[in-house]
Amino acid sequence: MSLFKRGKVYWYHFIFNGQHIQRSTKLRNARDARLIEAAFRTALAKGEVGITERKKIPAFKSALAAFLSWSELEHQAHPATHRRYEVSAVALRKHFVDTPLDRISPEEVERYKKTRSAQISPRTKRTVKPATVNRELACLKAIFNHVLKGDVPLRNPVSKIKFYEENNEQTRVVSYSEQEKYLAKATPMLSDVATLMLETGMRPEEVYRVQRENVHLAQGVLENLYGKTKAAKRRVPLNAVARGVLERRMALVEGAYLFPCETDSTRSVPKVNNAHDRAVRDSKVAPFRLYDLRHTWATRAAMSGVDLVTLAAMLGHSRIQMVLRYAHPTQEHQQGAMERLEQFVGTERIAEAERSSPQRTLAIQ
Repeated sequence: MSLFKRGKVYWYHFIFNGQHIQRSTKLRNARDARLIEAAFRTALAKGEVGITERKKIPAFKSALAAFLSWSELEHQAHPATHRRYEVSAVALRKHFVDTPLDRISPEEVERYKKTRSAQISPRTKRTVKPATVNRELACLKAIFNHVLKGDVPLRNPVSKIKFYEENNEQTRVVSYSEQEKYLAKATPMLSDVATLMLETGMRPEEVYRVQRENVHLAQGVLENLYGKTKAAKRRVPLNAVARGVLERRMALVEGAYLFPCETDSTRSVPKVNNAHDRAVRDSKVAPFRLYDLRHTWATRAAMSGVDLVTLAAMLGHSRIQMVLRYAHPTQEHQQGAMERLEQFVGTERIAEAERSSPQRTLAIQ
């Protein structure tokens, strides 16, 4: 069949005088697209139209460079997206090197997927996670889509690849005793970062970027101006402990950032992962990620009775469903909720009976 669909529009391709012809009809209706193809074939046979020079298929290396240059400008408002592409590009570049894009078949992409998932990460010393492979496949797909915008005669081989299933649900909650041991071994900066996460539920990078002008101690709030979504940019309520940490940082640090980079105070600290790993090791608590402190706050908040709508807003989530991955009430908490429900139903039942019939109320009691 000479007609095929790419995205939402139909394309046609056929061989004419030994040369492959492929063009977009720019139409979404298959019948109309066939008419366009037939008209072009007729005009081509009559010599009314010529064959334009086929666009050159770029090699992976040059296509990647062009894509990253475009991404840097396109995602200026969301630099984390561009950084994610840059990280994914490292493994992709090593595998595909300078292979022409038209030689990267679905079979080759599948081979990359399996090879990559069996490799050992030099950082974690463990096999590469499915989520990492998926991010790299998504980057590869985006590279092809970027090239296809120029009407290069290609098909995106990643579109036929099934991504790995990811289990992103996290269940690690730090206990209060673990929290005390961990903070006792943490550096001063890590201790303040971790405490703010435990007391507000903020993301690590949100804490790193806190600036003096965004802290309003009198109002008891902190303005977070960063995030991909509107929900992430929010006013974070502060309790007494969080206010104490911020007040101390504001007195200790002179620059704009309350958690400045050691080598450049005009920038925020990029991360405190090394200090975190040392604190976990020295405190001898069960391993956990720095991000789990946010998870711990969310779980405690849910168990204290904070409703999911409020919890989603405080965490900076745009959808309630995203909160479910953080909140894991214990069995005892669920049992307590059931007892409260039972008490509520009993009270409501008696009240309803009183409204309808005083005699019936006596019978129920």
